[in-house]
This record gives sequence, C-alpha cells and structure tokens, in this order.
Amino acid sequence: MKVLVSVFNNLFTDQRVEKVCKTLSENGFQPELIGNNWGGLPEMKRDYPFSRIKLKSKILRFAYVEFQRKLYQQLLQKADKNTILLSNDLDTLLPNYLISKKLNIPLVFDSHEIFTEMPSVNGRFTQKIWRSLETFVVPKLRFMMTASESYADWFAKTYEIERPIVVQNFPRKTVNPQDYSQNNFPKIILYQGVINPSRGLDKMIPAMKSIENAELWIAGDGPKKAEYLALTKDLKLENKVKFIGKLLPEKLREITRKADVGLSIEENNGLSYYFSMPNKVSDYIQARIPVVVSDFPEMRKVVDHFQAGEKIRNYDELADKVKIVLENGKSFYENPLNKAADELCWEKEVPKIVNLFKKVVKENF
Repeated sequence: MKVLVSVFNNLFTDQRVEKVCKTLSENGFQPELIGNNWGGLPEMKRDYPFSRIKLKSKILRFAYVEFQRKLYQQLLQKADKNTILLSNDLDTLLPNYLISKKLNIPLVFDSHEIFTEMPSVNGRFTQKIWRSLETFVVPKLRFMMTASESYADWFAKTYEIERPIVVQNFPRKTVNPQDYSQNNFPKIILYQGVINPSRGLDKMIPAMKSIENAELWIAGDGPKKAEYLALTKDLKLENKVKFIGKLLPEKLREITRKADVGLSIEENNGLSYYFSMPNKVSDYIQARIPVVVSDFPEMRKVVDHFQAGEKIRNYDELADKVKIVLENGKSFYENPLNKAADELCWEKEVPKIVNLFKKVVKENF
C-alpha cells in the first residue's frame, strides 16, 4: 500500500518523519516522502523514495502559499485509488484534504504540535488564517495522531473529536553509553536545539555567573544567536558560555553523551510550548544525562515519574536546580535514567503507528 507523506521542510533533520517513514517501510507499506527546499538541499539518502519541491519564494508566508499549490499538484500526480495520504502539520493539511476528497482516499493527519498556538503565530493575523483552516478540517478527520498526551487532550476538547493517537517523538533505544569513571572538569551544561525566543537561554546565560566549575554549551543555531552572543560578551562570560553551532545528528549525540546535565527550560509562550514534550528531553534521557526542565505537564511527568532530574517553576530557581544536578553527579541518576530510557523510546511507539495504518487499510480498502 502506497503512503504519500508530505511535510514543509527539506527533510534532512526531521527525525519524526524519518522514523515514521522507516516504520511504515518495515511493516509492509510503501512510503514516498515529499518535502521542499526551504532551508537548503543537503544531500541525503533514504530507503524509500523522496523528492523536494523547489520553492522560489524567499519570504516564509509566500513560501507557504507556493508550497500549498505545488504540493496539491504533486499529490494529484502521484496518488491513486490505492494510496493513503499522510499530512504532517497544519502547513500541509489543505492540499492533502482536498486530494483526499477529490480521489476519495484516506488521509492521516500527524500534528507534531499545536500549530495555531506556536509563539511564531500567536497574536498575529496569520494565526487567524491557520485557525480557520484547523477549525474547518480537523473536525472532519477520521484518522489523526499527535506528539504528546496534552496535545491529544487539547484537540479532543477543542474540536470535540475522538482523541488522536499519541505517537511521541522519542529516539530509538540505545545501550547506556556512559562511562561513570570519567568526570568532566569543568562540568558541561548542555542546551541543544534552535536558538529561538522563549527557550530560556536569555535566563541561563546570566545564571552562569553563579555556577562555578561549569560551562554552558549551546548546540544549535537560530535567530537569537547574535543577541545571545552579545549578551555573553556584555556579561564577560565568554569563558563559561560556548556556542558550538548546529551539529550533524551523530556529532550531536556524541556531544550530548559528554554533558552532565541537559536543559529544556522553555517559557510558557503559548499552549504549543506548554503542552510539548521537547525532543531534546528524550534525547538527553537516551544519552543517560539528567535534566533540568520547565514545570510543564509533559516534562513534569518525566521528572516526577522517573526522578530523572529537576524542574523549575520560575527562572529564579534555575541556577540552584542546575547546581543540585551537577552536585549529585550523573551516576546518581543512572538507575532512574535507565528505566526512563527503556520506556521513552521509539520502539514503544512503533505498534501505535502500525495499528493505526492497519485500521486505515481495513476501513478503506
């Protein structure tokens, strides 16, 4: 059974889409992935067909419009009566929905986040546009999955729909890579991810003034990088805050294993952040490093259930909570992190995807 999978990105770093496609391929489906060239065209290999739509637009809002039109054309060309459509996030949903109706074929919607509640659209005119689309299409969907329990609850309550299947974007399970006989000096505090607003880095950088014998490593890139570099310089913290850039996945995993604590300290800047289970948290856990996280529902569950680190209710607590984890040391968290890694892994999510797509086939073919 062919599955046409579409997403608005260049495919290279989208680990969720890659894992879903690989899971489908390994379970008797034939995925074909469609992305675009937004953010460049890095060379990549996959075990299934993929293509990237060439966008001419250089401004994101125009690129969205161009992509909708071109994706519709691609889907119309590639789909037939024996096709399942898999739409990733709201920015691919309209073309998929229209083709689903035109050809009378099933559509699965995977909402990686609450798109209409993201900080990038909150309070803007574009939020109304995306909200109108979400309100029009989501209640009509038969098959839907999303990336956290809180997201599923929100969609079910907001649109009075059957609760979506929850497929968490956990990494694949790994053997504990830690050598507890090795100790870092100075200790390494790691943030990995995009350097965006609302990620707490503007609070963590000043907090380094009161944390001795430790360095903050920021692995990533983004629109706030220049501002945070300047902040680091203004505070004379260049010797304690290291910007190590955007890394390839294997190099990032290597760096993560070295760290003594991983940060996910987002601000409550919209429900999409508040209800999220950030990828970085489960990446830290698979690397068996303890975490300091914001006291948001999904991250709270991880820390409270597994005792995998500390949570902060406000940024006044940040330095002290980081110090607690550093003073405890990584070996203190070995058993809790091993238990968490056994549960929070992709292998636990695979049956949910397979069962969902088997249900789609049973009801439609």
